[in-house]
Amino acid sequence: MKHWKNPLLLIAGIGISHLGNWVYLIALNLSILNLTGSAAAVAGLYMIRPIAVLITNTWSGSIIDRVNKRKLMIMADVIRGILVFIIPFLSSLWTIYSLLLLINIAGSFFGPSASVYITKLVPAENRKRFNSLMSMISSGAFLVGPALSGMLIMLVGTELCIIINAITFFVCAFFISLLPNVDEKQGDKREQINWRTFIHDWVVIRNFAQSAKYFMIVYILFQSAMLVGFALDSQEATFIKQHLQLSDQDYGWIVSITGLGTLAGGSVAALAAKKIQLRLYLGVGMLLTAVGYIFFYASFNFLSATLAFVFLGFFMAFANTGYQTFFQNNVPVELMGRFGSMAEMVQGIIQIGLTLLLGLTADMFSLQAVCIIFSIVSTMFAGLLLVMVMIPAKSSYFEENIKVPL
Repeated sequence: MKHWKNPLLLIAGIGISHLGNWVYLIALNLSILNLTGSAAAVAGLYMIRPIAVLITNTWSGSIIDRVNKRKLMIMADVIRGILVFIIPFLSSLWTIYSLLLLINIAGSFFGPSASVYITKLVPAENRKRFNSLMSMISSGAFLVGPALSGMLIMLVGTELCIIINAITFFVCAFFISLLPNVDEKQGDKREQINWRTFIHDWVVIRNFAQSAKYFMIVYILFQSAMLVGFALDSQEATFIKQHLQLSDQDYGWIVSITGLGTLAGGSVAALAAKKIQLRLYLGVGMLLTAVGYIFFYASFNFLSATLAFVFLGFFMAFANTGYQTFFQNNVPVELMGRFGSMAEMVQGIIQIGLTLLLGLTADMFSLQAVCIIFSIVSTMFAGLLLVMVMIPAKSSYFEENIKVPL
């Protein structure tokens, strides 16, 4: 277990931050609604992160790959903690929006930095189990966070809930400060970063994509299936409320029980990490996740919708674990920040387009029929993904070099 001291410390720090984020999200929604009384103002919150991604992700990866990842993660958390702490003391909507944009810009550095840091910190033979545990912790935060937020809002109000989230960023930064520095070899010499650097980095990423054709095929197929799924997520509440004619309370139960399914999936994925091949996590996990979307949008009552979502959540934990491990094992660590940032930007643009397309067609035609068609498209991408990952000649891409038993 000594091999797991530092990884578990990182999981604890990020897990506390995830829990705080759920408390903060609900409290911030209510705070904005109380401040403005406008549903549009609340909806505006969800446009800020994509805007931050578009602003930063063309160049943030160039910085991430050239600086100390541990220090950058600590700095991002401290900045976010300070900015979130200020929010309850503001009364101007546009000032809050501006602050949230800065918070999301800082957050856009944390995610890719964490991915690189995890790859360096966690040995290849333990990454699948680590990613399973991360999925389990995220699911636990998804379950506990909203309930904890509701209780805290009743007891202390939305302002203190937001401040609690600020504190969780500082706690996460403290935990990361206890972890080892994985970038010791960088030394004191710093490469100057300018517009030529960014152009060079885009060329490097293009060359990597051209040379790693099999990786890119698997990556694109997985992301295609997942992005269609994300677009379908935007219609789940409408489907439950308008097509199934269920109440807000029923919707809350379905979401909570789905969280239990994801938590169970993450737990099983962690326990089975040494027994099930990585390619099965990635290929079968994504295929059954896509099938889960078909089951959900073909459901006809509360029970069938709940069972479909539990099925979906369970296997999504496997798909995400498989994807994260495959990505960490096949993207050179010195390129990971740049590749991840640029890919996330492209995915964000595609996701916005797919979500708009799904929303428009659902308004024009039958919501259920359109969502089932999108679900079938996702399943087709996932089926192609499974075929690609099961090619015997490509088994080396899924080797994990298992050496250290737990």
